[in-house]
Amino acid sequence: MLSNSLVELDRHHLIHPVASYRGHEERGVTVLQSAKGVFVTDAQGRELIDGFAGLWCVNAGYGQPSVVAAATEQMQRLAYATGYFDLGSEPSIRLAAELAELTPGDLSRVYFTLGGSDAVDSAVRFIRYYFNALGKPEKKQVITLEQGYHGSSSTGSGLTALPVFHKGFDVPLPWQHRIPSPFPYRSPAGEDHQAVTAASVAALREKVAELGADTVAAFFCEPVQGSGGVIVPPDGWLRAMRETCRELGILFVADEVITGFGRTGTMFACEHEGVVPDLMTMAKGLTSGYVPMGAVVMSEPVYQAIADGAGPDAPVGHGFTYSGHPVSAAVGLAVLKLYTEGGLVENGRRMGERLMAGLGALAGHPLVGEARGRGMLVALELVSHKGEKRKFDPALKLGERIFACAYENGLIVRAFPDGVIGFAPPLTCTPDEIDLIVERTRKTLDQVLDWADIRKSLG
Repeated sequence: MLSNSLVELDRHHLIHPVASYRGHEERGVTVLQSAKGVFVTDAQGRELIDGFAGLWCVNAGYGQPSVVAAATEQMQRLAYATGYFDLGSEPSIRLAAELAELTPGDLSRVYFTLGGSDAVDSAVRFIRYYFNALGKPEKKQVITLEQGYHGSSSTGSGLTALPVFHKGFDVPLPWQHRIPSPFPYRSPAGEDHQAVTAASVAALREKVAELGADTVAAFFCEPVQGSGGVIVPPDGWLRAMRETCRELGILFVADEVITGFGRTGTMFACEHEGVVPDLMTMAKGLTSGYVPMGAVVMSEPVYQAIADGAGPDAPVGHGFTYSGHPVSAAVGLAVLKLYTEGGLVENGRRMGERLMAGLGALAGHPLVGEARGRGMLVALELVSHKGEKRKFDPALKLGERIFACAYENGLIVRAFPDGVIGFAPPLTCTPDEIDLIVERTRKTLDQVLDWADIRKSLG
């Protein structure tokens, strides 16, 4: 009865993110009731292995006692402290200092947000202030990647290049532009990695020349594109794009909301190539999804230009009520300790290799066009014709059906509408748990292959 009443309450009152409202009303909600480690249990008592860490975020797994204790203690001691009026709290100060230490190079100044979307919005506002302070108010254009994702706020949704975030919302805005993604599997340059990187560099130069070098402010990119289908650029791509931005006089912004905090095998994905961005956005793994929190970390030159532009007395007019919330910061500190002292980043690196090997072994399956990934961020791309890399007809609603099938097999994955299956399990996984993800994925693929309409679609 409790479960049924929750379904009805949800149907009539709760608006879900990125959902078909009418479709959700028809289907009803699936209520998740509890979780521990890498497993979640729904209201029907079904236990599932979470192959997607919630929404790419529960890096430290569910129910970590040290994290729960940190939140509880902070709520009892100081449940809230504003950052306005020159006030602050110990957890937010210490977390900012630790992030400055962990992030690469001179990324040393931290502004806290509630999540990834408002971290991107904050970055855009700081970039505008920065160029205005430098006496370059004409630099307003921002370039991102096709299939990139930078949130779903009124600003970030336009930087995002996925059509579902644009339809009906009057975005992208006139100052938001994009260039092709570095996608070796589907690049016109083929799978020649040097050619893919060269094509991206050329596309960025061409776009900047088209817009006018004096008008372009920044280039935003994810080191690995998440919501676009787990697109892994070639080695050397990130460094090449960073150097091109420096040469062109535009800011390079690394969006590490998904890729940060051990997700790709290092603390931050930029570290794979020794790249130091001008600004970095982060969220998700910062608190392992236990409480809302995100951040913008800016380099010392960017911070100093903004501070000098404001002068000694005028405030920089950007602020949130919950920026640096002490409970979120206390959780962040506890989670960082698990990464730095608890061995989670190293375990994630090793388990990522195992996951990639296991899913890579499925590349010979009749439905799989490619297995790709970095660390604990992996995808299988399903195709109806391997030679032509042909996608399935959207009318088959393959994503919805694969998610449901995997769920029945005790596995939660991200099943994209175009047939890509995304995996981003907690970094706490054991070898047996990784093998269970692979086993249940194989079972799901075999069942999908048995569907008559799927078999008919195969070339």
